[in-house]
Amino acid sequence: MKSRLSLRKIIKFLLLKLKRSVNHQIRKTDTLYNLKRIMPFVKPYWRRTVIALALAVPIGCLDAVIALSLKPYMDIVMIEKNVQSPWYIPILIVAFTSLQGILNYASTYYNDWVTGKVSNDVKRALYNKLMYKSSTFFDKKTSGDIQKKFNKDAQTACGGLLGNIKMIISRVCSSLSLIAVLIYNSWQLAIIAIFILILAIIPAARTKKILKSAVNKSEGASSVVITDYNEVYSGSKIVKAFNLYKRQNGIFQQHLNTVFRTRMKITQRTAIISPIMHVIVSVGIALAIGFGSYLITTGQITSGNFVSFITALIMLYTPIKGLGGSAKSITGSLLALERVVKNMDAPDDIIDSDEAVDMKSFDKDIIFNKVSFAYKKNKPVLKDVSFTVKKGQTFALVGNSGGGKSTIVNLLPRFYPLKKGSILIDDVDIRDYKINSLRDNIAIVLQENFLFAGTIRENIMVGKLDATEEEINKAVENACLSEFIESLEEGLDTNIGERGVLLSGGQKQRIAIARAFLKDAPIVILDEATSSLDNQSEAVVQNAIDNLMKDKTVFVIAHRLSTVKNANKIAVIHEGQLVETGTHEELINIEKGYYKELYEMQFKKD
Repeated sequence: MKSRLSLRKIIKFLLLKLKRSVNHQIRKTDTLYNLKRIMPFVKPYWRRTVIALALAVPIGCLDAVIALSLKPYMDIVMIEKNVQSPWYIPILIVAFTSLQGILNYASTYYNDWVTGKVSNDVKRALYNKLMYKSSTFFDKKTSGDIQKKFNKDAQTACGGLLGNIKMIISRVCSSLSLIAVLIYNSWQLAIIAIFILILAIIPAARTKKILKSAVNKSEGASSVVITDYNEVYSGSKIVKAFNLYKRQNGIFQQHLNTVFRTRMKITQRTAIISPIMHVIVSVGIALAIGFGSYLITTGQITSGNFVSFITALIMLYTPIKGLGGSAKSITGSLLALERVVKNMDAPDDIIDSDEAVDMKSFDKDIIFNKVSFAYKKNKPVLKDVSFTVKKGQTFALVGNSGGGKSTIVNLLPRFYPLKKGSILIDDVDIRDYKINSLRDNIAIVLQENFLFAGTIRENIMVGKLDATEEEINKAVENACLSEFIESLEEGLDTNIGERGVLLSGGQKQRIAIARAFLKDAPIVILDEATSSLDNQSEAVVQNAIDNLMKDKTVFVIAHRLSTVKNANKIAVIHEGQLVETGTHEELINIEKGYYKELYEMQFKKD
């Protein structure tokens, strides 16, 4: 019975060891995969990369030359009292040290050059990846998350990658050459030194596993701090208007404390490595001195051997004592690389299918067929919505806030992935159109339109990057911008500041309408384009919108029902469902209808 239990324990132990080994190999493979994944970015600069890394070899090996040169100096000058023979040794030491410094400068220059280029290329790839992300992705991320994962991580990963490889090569070459000096001077002492060296390296080898969770938490906390800065920048007027200084300072301090605590955890887990190594190294040096003294007195080695050995040993152990900090840097770089590769390899949720075709025109109609959608699982926003919009029609969506109106128009250009139901344009599912060609046929004017930092001209030309001056002027005229442009000293070339902060709401809207004009897409989406404007601005913007709607198929989301009375068809959306559809006259005559109730409430309010 006991033997069976013992056998079972042995098998269980072996299976556990096998599992750990497999997990270790997976982790090892992940690191190799990450390095392999980043290599295409290094390849264009491989010559300079090779130079930077190759220079690390003589840099490391020259440490041994300095230690080795002390043997003849000690034996001849200190023991034999001969000052004539070794005059060249100090000169050689200066020469080799100077050469090492020059090589180190060249290596650092090439390393930083390659790192900068690779980092920029990786950032470009991540930026391109970011632009193609669906709106779902941005809904779940903060600005701090985006900056950290798509900018800072790339800098950390690429900056540390070559630098750490260069450091490792240099230290390995230095260590091997110094070990050779140790063996040359005394193989007995070398055995002790190498044994102590192995003991000292073991704690540093476990650093990645120890640090991984803490570093990731620290990076996450740091991204929240970046978000705080962005919010103060974007919401500065709200902070002032509501006197939120104390509140925002409290939140910021809380986030800073979180960053501090996570970084202190990293320090707690790594700082212990250095004193452990100091103790181990000091034991090694003490053993070498003790046993070395015995070897000198017994005539097995000379004083020169001993001094050369101790010098090489100290040079060997000095970087080992700093392995804790180096391991922390390497671990941070590898974890950043891991996150960069993860972002690169993350599948996009909206992509062209293999059979996707170009949408060359819009000729017939748009059909929503039993469309359901949810931003969060089991919380549907749309429920089996079906309707048809003929070419040239104006289709208005009305209803209470949060009913799903904006979701409907966001699904048409595929800002979000459609998972249930279908949307057809000219009897072709929009998922079978190439995304770029689909969006080329849709122009959008939102309630809050984003304007890029730059000039009015540059923002209008977003609609058509190769627009002629004549086309731009026509768009300006149709968007009722001419009078405003003429009042500006620099006209179309007036700088509007970041996000158009130097413009009024009505001016921003008309610039957005002008770029929609310039795009000249057959389908236009107007998502509450006038709801945030005063009456005077609304009248001007509405005139511009009326011009934009001519000969277009238009989806209008309107808060004020008076603006959609002339729509060809009005759909009432209530709690994600299409509850009524028809013209204004048809809907207003439905007793106890949703539209009639909304209209009468708004009429009484007005």
